[in-house]
Amino acid sequence: SDRQAGQDGRTGESGEETSEFGQLGPVSHGPRLGIGMDSCVIPLRHGGLSLIQTTDFFYPLVEDPYMMGRIACANVLSDLYAMGITECDNMLMLLSISQKMNDKEREHVMPLMMRGFRDAAEEGGTSVTGGQTVMNPWIIVGGVATVVCQPNDFIMPDGAIPGDVLVLTKPLGTQVAVNAHQWMDIPEKWNKIKLVISKEEVEQAYQEAMLNMATLNRTAAALMHKFNAHAATDVTGFGILGHAQNLAKQQRNDVAFVIHNLPIIAKMAAISKAGGNLFGLLQGTSSETSGGLLICLPREQAARFCAEMKASRSSSLGQDGGIGDGQQAWIIGIVEKGNRCARIIDKPRIIEVPYRALLRHSPPRHSGAASTA
Repeated sequence: SDRQAGQDGRTGESGEETSEFGQLGPVSHGPRLGIGMDSCVIPLRHGGLSLIQTTDFFYPLVEDPYMMGRIACANVLSDLYAMGITECDNMLMLLSISQKMNDKEREHVMPLMMRGFRDAAEEGGTSVTGGQTVMNPWIIVGGVATVVCQPNDFIMPDGAIPGDVLVLTKPLGTQVAVNAHQWMDIPEKWNKIKLVISKEEVEQAYQEAMLNMATLNRTAAALMHKFNAHAATDVTGFGILGHAQNLAKQQRNDVAFVIHNLPIIAKMAAISKAGGNLFGLLQGTSSETSGGLLICLPREQAARFCAEMKASRSSSLGQDGGIGDGQQAWIIGIVEKGNRCARIIDKPRIIEVPYRALLRHSPPRHSGAASTA
């Protein structure tokens, strides 16, 4: 499974199968195709176009059904954004309704989750036209994203060169934040971490993580073209190190990725240490959900990329229900000559990423949502 602890059911397009099946061979009539890529690229017979498609699904990990829908949609679209694709032609929604829910719970929760998914799709400039809904022991939410592209619409994830730098567009620590929020009600878990963080800070970290996970990587995808990105992937279930290793394996050149800095939601590193190295956060193996893009950029372009990310006004998840306040991005490492591997230095610099104003999201009051086909 792509995500540890069953958090991500990414299927058929991600790096989890790379070690078992390896890189598929090149094709003469189009780009390289590979299981290890975030999306599948299918050269079409018509006009030099390619169909690019991805699918993703997972179990809920936050308490707000509307935000869970948004997070699931952002996570699906992120695989397109990792290839520098900013437009999506169509989305399908995959939904399983828990058999353990009663009618009242089902009628309240599922429309909110569907609305969140659809709202995020609309923010991404696309729409949900169908999908599949089934009954299941567990709630599962995800989808499929599809786009037809010209060759210059996407950036193949294989062009990193020595001298590039590594940029990350969302902080790490979502798994720790979500779990810490659950542990507030479990004394034996809470007692391990209560000396390093207050319940108010846990709540703030949880809100911060939820906002980050629900934020689209669309701005970063657009800036990848502007600043000549050479390769990228999104950071999800394998953690920052796992995805850096997967991306390194895809490179045409003999390179290695070396990570020096770890931007982490404030206090999550302290929780990880207090819990006995919980989830391997400081080793880069902690799962992320709907994380940022890890991008290989020319050194001279990276600072401007980060500045433009911060200046962006793209999200509808701002405090006042309007536009957001920009997204941070960090230079976290370098690309050097090597044997297509990735590592984190022995004592990486931990960047404590402060909490922004709390997200106080109120889902729309009107009820009901169109069902998927």
